[in-house]
Amino acid sequence: MATELLFRDDAYLRTATATVVAVGAQGIELDRTIFYPQGGGQAGDSGALRRARGETVQIGDTRKAAEPGRVLHLPVGAGPALEPGETVTLELDWARRYRLMRLHTALHLLSCVIPAPVTGGNITPEKGRLDFDIDPALLDAGCIEGETNALIARGAATETVWISDEELEAQPELVKTMSVQPPRGAGRVRLLRIPGIDLQPCGGTHVADIAEIGGIHVLRIRSEGRRNRRVEIALSGNG
Repeated sequence: MATELLFRDDAYLRTATATVVAVGAQGIELDRTIFYPQGGGQAGDSGALRRARGETVQIGDTRKAAEPGRVLHLPVGAGPALEPGETVTLELDWARRYRLMRLHTALHLLSCVIPAPVTGGNITPEKGRLDFDIDPALLDAGCIEGETNALIARGAATETVWISDEELEAQPELVKTMSVQPPRGAGRVRLLRIPGIDLQPCGGTHVADIAEIGGIHVLRIRSEGRRNRRVEIALSGNG
């Protein structure tokens, strides 16, 4: 049974109830979750599962199971043993998730400021990065930072859009990331739209308005091959 991904409809959910489906060496499976599983370059969520009598199981990471559509919650240490069929309350590490949401959305803007094929990416709570197939002479940290922050300052509501596999095939220019292709086969593909700025397939979590990012600064630009250049960013101030 596929795990219901509550964060797809509301990335701001911090708590929810779920039923334990299975408990094994690989992790804990629930019928639904607010925890984002590692994927698309974005780190998996952490938090806790609280039992009805108050005991908690700390979750250090969330991953996709081997079976498509299923999610595993990875406990930290030897906590209380959950039982299939019991109801638990999910408590998301919201501060960590919100930083991931802000950085992930910032990378969408970065991909617009730097008009080049994206060859890779990664988002952790501390920083985000995109790799570009581009002439290094075309990259200037000050310009990248200034243009990205100008977009953030304008503000714009983000929107989730769904299109069919066939519609995506007819618009290959929507896929910017060369290393990670959007999943196909389910009949539809999820896109993030930032009106007037960006539209591309993405299954991650994002802020409702780009103004929430607050601002970024470029940590460094470095070589990752003959033409591949890595641009690393962090949130401005204390984040």
